[in-house]
Amino acid sequence: MRPLRMRHFRRALVALCFLAGVGRLAAQQSGSTASAAHPPLPQEGVFLVFPFENAGSAPRLDWIGEGLEELTIQRLSAAGQQVFSRSGRINEMDRYGLPAFAKLSRATMLHIAQELDADFVVFGNFTSDGKSLTVNARVLRVSPIALLPVATENGQLSSLMDLHMHLVWQLLYTTDHAYPLSLAEFSKLQRPLSVAALEQYIRGLIANDDEVRLRDLREAIRLEPDWPDPAFALGEVYFQRNDCSAALPWFTRIPRNHERSVEALFSMGVCRLRLGQPDKAQEIFASLQEDLRHNLISGADLPEILNNLGLSLARQGNFPPALSALGRARDVDPDEDDYPFNLGLLALEQNELAVAATHFEEAVHREPDNAEDRAFLIYALDKQGKKSEADAWRTAADEVGGEKGLPFLKLDSKDANSFVKFQRVKAVLDTTSLRLELDGSRLRRVADSDSSASATDSTVAHLRRGRQEVVAGRLDAAEQEFRAALASDPRNASAHSELGDIYRRRGKLDDAANELQLSLASRDSAAVRTTLARIYLEQKKPELARIEVEKAVKLAPHYPPATELLEHLQKNKPTGGAQ
Repeated sequence: MRPLRMRHFRRALVALCFLAGVGRLAAQQSGSTASAAHPPLPQEGVFLVFPFENAGSAPRLDWIGEGLEELTIQRLSAAGQQVFSRSGRINEMDRYGLPAFAKLSRATMLHIAQELDADFVVFGNFTSDGKSLTVNARVLRVSPIALLPVATENGQLSSLMDLHMHLVWQLLYTTDHAYPLSLAEFSKLQRPLSVAALEQYIRGLIANDDEVRLRDLREAIRLEPDWPDPAFALGEVYFQRNDCSAALPWFTRIPRNHERSVEALFSMGVCRLRLGQPDKAQEIFASLQEDLRHNLISGADLPEILNNLGLSLARQGNFPPALSALGRARDVDPDEDDYPFNLGLLALEQNELAVAATHFEEAVHREPDNAEDRAFLIYALDKQGKKSEADAWRTAADEVGGEKGLPFLKLDSKDANSFVKFQRVKAVLDTTSLRLELDGSRLRRVADSDSSASATDSTVAHLRRGRQEVVAGRLDAAEQEFRAALASDPRNASAHSELGDIYRRRGKLDDAANELQLSLASRDSAAVRTTLARIYLEQKKPELARIEVEKAVKLAPHYPPATELLEHLQKNKPTGGAQ
C-alpha cells in the first residue's frame, strides 16, 4: 500500500459525522421506542465548523477554541444537523498544506467549504482570563454567500456548557428564523457533560506526545465514564500504534447508535485481520456491509469494507465470494490500485498466472509509480514464460526508478502465508461515499415533502443525488442529475467537474476535458486542474498536462496529487507519455 495515493477529488479522505445517521436508521429499523417518540429533527443544511480563535493572550487556554469547535459539531449533530467532523476539517486543510491550527481568513474558509460542498461555515473567537468567558460566533452561508449576524454569549468559564448551548441554538435560529425547536427542546437532545471532562478530552486530541494524549484521554473517561468519544480516541491511538490488543477493548465501548460506531467496527475488523483472526474479521465486515446496505436507500457499497471482507474470506480459503467482493471494490473505486493488486495476489495463490498478470497490469495503469505493482506484474509474466514482455516492463521500471526501482519478491506458491504478507488491508475507512448516501436519502425525503424548493436548493439536491448515483455505480442516472443541476445553474463548477469524471470513466476524454475546462472557468481548483492534467496525459499531451499541473501546484503548493503528478512528469520528461 503506497503512503500517498493520487485519487480523484470526489473521494477526498474526509471522515464525517454523518455516520450518526446510520445508527439512527438502525435504531428505527429495530423498533426503537425513543425514535418513535420524536418526529424527524429539522435539518438546515451541511455545516463545516472551524476552531474558535483565541482573541486573548493566554495560550494555555487555546484548548477552548478546539473545544468550542468539537462541542459545536457534537451539538449540531445531536440536534439532527449534518456536520463535517473535526478530523474531516483537518484532512481537508492538510490537502492544501494548511496546518490544523492555522488562522484562516473568511475567504479561505469559504473556499474549503465550497470544495466540500458545505452549506454553512461556523467560526468565531473567544476571550477568557481563566474565570470569565466571552464567545462570539457567526455563520457564513455558502450559497448565496452571506455573513449572518454575530451571536455573543458571556459568562463564567465554569458555565461553558450552558453558555455554548444557547450560542449554538442562536446560530441555528440565524440560519432559519422559523427553526421550530425551543432552547429547552434543543437542550434535551444534548449529552450532559462537565467542563473538566471536555478540557481533558480536547487536550488529549491536540497533544503532540502519545503518552500525554493517553493520560488526558484516560482522565476524560474517568470524569465521564459513559462518554464514548474519549474511548474512541483512545482506541485510535492504540490502533495507530498497531497495538490491537489494547485498542479492541476501547472500540467495543462505542455504542451502535454513536456517530463513530461504523469507524470503530471497521477498525475492530482490521485488528482481527492483524491478529490472524480472519473468521472474526469476516463476521465484522460482513455485518457492516449488511447493515449499511439495509439502512441506506440505494445500497451502494464502500470499497474498503468490501476489500477487507474479501481478504478475510480468502485467508479462510473461501475464494469465490472473496473474488466477488474484491471485484466489486475494484469497480466502485476506479482510481485505487490496491483492489486489482489484491485480485492479482489471489490469482497467483491459485496459480492462475494469466489472470494475475491482467490484474497487476491494471494496478500499474492506475498507479504508474508503484514499484510493487510492477514487480508483481513482471513476476507473473516470468512465471508464464513471457520473457520478452517481462523484460520490457523491467526496462520501463528501471527508467522510472533506477536499478533499485523494483523490490525483490520471495514467494512460495505452496505457502499461502507467502502471499498474505503482501495483501493490502485497508486500515482507514473513507466515509465520503457514506455521507453522500445518507445525504441523498435526506434530500429525497425533503424533495418528496417540499416541491417548491428554490433554484439553489434544486441545484444542490441534484448534485448530491448525482454523487450518490456515482457511488452506487449508476453513471447514467448520475449524468441526468448533473445535467439537471446545470439546467438550473449553467455555470455550476461542481456539476461540470462531476460530468467530466463520468466522461473520463467512459473513455470520452475530449468531452471530459471540455467539462473540466468549463468547471475551471467558473471556479479555479487545484483538484480539477490535476484531474485535467491526468486526462491530457491519457491523450498523450504531456505539455498541456504540465501546464495544468504547474497551475495546480501554484494554486495549492502542498496538494499531494498535484505535487506527485508534477514529480512524475519531471522524471519522465524525455518520453512525456502516461506510464
